[in-house]
Amino acid sequence: MKVEIITIGDELLIGQVVDTNSAWMGRILNDIGFEIVHKTVVGDDVDAIIAAINAAKNRVSLVLMTGGLGPTKDDITMRTLCRFFNCGLRFSEEVHANIERIFSRNGRSMNELTHMQAMVPDKCTVIQNQAGTAPCTWFEQDGLTLISMPGVPSEMKWLMTNEIVPRLTKRFRQDLYILHRSFWVIGFTESALAIRLTEFEDQLPPEVKLAYLPQSGIIRLRLSTYCKQEEEALHAINTQQELLQDALGEHILAEDDRNISEIVGDRLREKGWKVGTAESCTGGAIAALLTATSGSSDYYVGSIVAYSNLVKQNVLGVSATDLQQHGAVSREVVEQMAKGALKVLGCDCAIATSGIAGPNGGTPEKPVGTVWIAVANKDAVISECCMFGIVREQNIQRAVHTGLLMLMEMIGGSAINRHR
Repeated sequence: MKVEIITIGDELLIGQVVDTNSAWMGRILNDIGFEIVHKTVVGDDVDAIIAAINAAKNRVSLVLMTGGLGPTKDDITMRTLCRFFNCGLRFSEEVHANIERIFSRNGRSMNELTHMQAMVPDKCTVIQNQAGTAPCTWFEQDGLTLISMPGVPSEMKWLMTNEIVPRLTKRFRQDLYILHRSFWVIGFTESALAIRLTEFEDQLPPEVKLAYLPQSGIIRLRLSTYCKQEEEALHAINTQQELLQDALGEHILAEDDRNISEIVGDRLREKGWKVGTAESCTGGAIAALLTATSGSSDYYVGSIVAYSNLVKQNVLGVSATDLQQHGAVSREVVEQMAKGALKVLGCDCAIATSGIAGPNGGTPEKPVGTVWIAVANKDAVISECCMFGIVREQNIQRAVHTGLLMLMEMIGGSAINRHR
């Protein structure tokens, strides 16, 4: 079943808000066998929304929309859908009761604008939104199924999980089995990895595709199969997975779709180690990535963001003499930061960073992108000088990933020579 996703809002077009809805919906729909063929972002304009629906209708028979269902004047999706489907509005007692319940639960009173949210198109099936006040509407006309949901991510996710996905799987027969397998690969640049996999890609059957999803310092490969039968899909992806493993061997860090911090967390859990961080140029980014994973309290203890030299000295115990002689961006300092974190945080291992993220602060000896990273445990400390690039955000991200990969090496997860 081919699907198009339309997200609505001026704020999405101008970059004020990032469209996370379509990415999340795409993953969920793909998992249940629906093929996303197009995504469209459109502003709060009646003609533009209608044009987007008409264009989608020429491509697919199922459209999912989010956005523009609020109580204010710029929320125009509901009346636009009435115009497209040539219908009027009716008052829904069920929607009104749901809005009243939500307002009562939060200790608020309904006003005229929220009362108007109970007005729904008279040609749709209304789906109650128990996570918010804007209802979800389901239209079917002339071979097109269109589902309109609120743009608030938490409300959209509740509706998709509890209402839309169950209805879609019941309403539409699954005619395509889609399977994905992901692999985290280290030791290559993207071009070098493509060269390494030339023979592998040449033998791929037409129903299997390989995608390169590079991140800073690490690459995620995704194998995908699109088959008519489930057994056929499983056989195809299992066969290609074995061939990929043969081609890459120990360069495969992990074989799943989790992010790198989750993989590191599992290794720490297996080892029984607690980790902490001492961060200068990364400003707590390693800590943020580690703690973004539920259950990270099993292995993460805390962080010291030692941005100034005084914090490096007074909290982490870095030598003032070494700071003066070698500078904050040096092997001597970053190793002392890692050892200091072990002592201050009482952890089993630590990651430390000190560098010049940019765009200012570089010198001929230490240009922008120079980052020293150290990992330490009670028995050893390992450090590396990394020469990244000139873009601040990329430098920070690459330092984060490199630090986590170095920690993986220390706890026995990998011994690959990481290519930067």
